[in-house]
Amino acid sequence: MEPVKISAADVKKLREATGAGMMDCKKALVEAVGDFDKAIDILRKKGQKIAAKRADRDSTEGVAVTKINDRKTSGVAIVLACETDFVGKNESFVALGSQFADIALHTENKEAFLAADFGGMTVADKLIEQTGVIGEKLEITAFEKIEAAYVGAYTHIGKIAALVGLSAVIDNAETLVKDLAMQVASMGATSLSYKDFDPAFVAAETEARIAVIEKDNIELGRLGKTLKNVPQFISMSQLSDAILATAEEAAKAELAAEGKPEKIWDRILPGKMERFIADNTTLDMEQCLLDQTFIKDEKKNVATYVKTYGDVEVSTFKRVTLG
Repeated sequence: MEPVKISAADVKKLREATGAGMMDCKKALVEAVGDFDKAIDILRKKGQKIAAKRADRDSTEGVAVTKINDRKTSGVAIVLACETDFVGKNESFVALGSQFADIALHTENKEAFLAADFGGMTVADKLIEQTGVIGEKLEITAFEKIEAAYVGAYTHIGKIAALVGLSAVIDNAETLVKDLAMQVASMGATSLSYKDFDPAFVAAETEARIAVIEKDNIELGRLGKTLKNVPQFISMSQLSDAILATAEEAAKAELAAEGKPEKIWDRILPGKMERFIADNTTLDMEQCLLDQTFIKDEKKNVATYVKTYGDVEVSTFKRVTLG
């Protein structure tokens, strides 16, 4: 039987369709006796075998990608993960991530995305095929989508991506939404406001944080060093009107004990109350976007910065990251 003749054009066509190397494409075409569809299936089965062997590998590298629709009313952020930073920085791999994001933008969730068409196969099948091509475990480890009156995004060196939605279309919306997306990417907020917190979560977090501080204080005391302040609260959600009133009375008593004239208390009390709130809302400042210190101006929090743009609010946000 004469050997199958495979043209350079056929190899090129298969490479363009699959991204596989020249030798792999040639071998697949020879095995498929020149049948293009069979050659693709051969490469896909190779990917399945490699994927099965590498299923327990960690895919903590890769690329985070965002896409926004033309009307800027919808956005998606995904992470195409692989095993090594070398692959994650490869131009072809990054381009594949961008192609996946284009498809993701037109699907509702991760499940629908993985089932969506990618050149005659599903996205899930394409991942398996490319596992065979690249030789590393590939998977989509994050999928987030938002919709709002105006949506923007920010990606930090392909490792972290953030989406932010505004409640209205305003002048300079692009600047505001980019700044906010940078804030989300940098600071990693999990909630928009302390009002979104579950009371049980706040209670458990308070107990855990106090336990850590008290443990640290035992060691600091043993060394004769200054002890850390043990806060009673960690979120504005815990600071009722009664608690704030009690704190204000305590501040007044402190001023009286210091011998400060009562006529100047009004000038001093606001600062003391701001300090009390700051000391007892550490969870909000860490996890609530609007309460965080604005990364471009430490004298403002994010809520104050947003107000400078007029009648607009942050309606939603999402963040994805490698690992």
